Amino acid sequence: MSLTMIFGSFIAGISSEGGGAIAYPVMTLVFNITPEVARNFSLAIQSIGMTAATLWIIAKRISLERTYLLLSGAGGLFGVVGGTLWVAPLVPAAYAKMMFVSFWLSFGIALFVINHVRKRDTRQQLPRLSACQKSELVLVGVLGGVLSAIFGNGIDICTFSFVTMKYGLSEKVATPTSVVLMTSNAVVGSLMHGFLIADMQPEAINYWLVCIPFVVLGAPLGANLLDKINRLSIAVMLYAIIIAQFIAALFIIRPAGSLMMVSVLTFCAGIIIFFFLTSLHREEVV
Repeated sequence: MSLTMIFGSFIAGISSEGGGAIAYPVMTLVFNITPEVARNFSLAIQSIGMTAATLWIIAKRISLERTYLLLSGAGGLFGVVGGTLWVAPLVPAAYAKMMFVSFWLSFGIALFVINHVRKRDTRQQLPRLSACQKSELVLVGVLGGVLSAIFGNGIDICTFSFVTMKYGLSEKVATPTSVVLMTSNAVVGSLMHGFLIADMQPEAINYWLVCIPFVVLGAPLGANLLDKINRLSIAVMLYAIIIAQFIAALFIIRPAGSLMMVSVLTFCAGIIIFFFLTSLHREEVV
């Protein structure tokens, strides 16, 4: 687990995928750990590692998009609290996981197309938003918070995909902002499982304790490199993570029948949604 989180924490600091995106498949596939323990560990360890990355981002004055951060952050707090209390206990783990990875696979494909085929234009901050557009950011944050409650990560990639696709926000700005957002969700989620719901398993706590020294160093190292590489390098790393996450889910869950059908439909819906968002951005640029 320590070796896993050396890599996972570095990815958490340098991309819009939290360390939970690495920890969850490794724990459930390699170590045969239950999804509930994997989720609780993911939240707890990210509350340490991504907090360290956030402090580094702030100390180094790495660019953040404040409108995106504040609006999605507010929605994310409602989402992770409500999702932890009322949604996560009701969601079948297999369906939820396959829908999650299938949806983000479609995002990875869409991001690749607009970056390397269409050669999209990017901006360093969001344009002036209407009240409706601000509400959209809040709602996307709520959805991301619910995903974090279910999987141990989600608000980072969820909101990242929205602002990069619809508004053309540069990965260089969207990525550190998403890291800060996931930090807030991880802290709230881990505190809820540790003290409010009080279902933090002894196994999750033991894994958490042995991994703390590694993520405290790994996540800031990732955040430090984030400020030194270009946005396309960040995007390429994100493609690799998304594909690896999808392949791992296939091995873990082995979908068939109705589950496979739901996964395919989710992927197709994601392709439609993300290319629609990019078309809105292109119209705005024109």
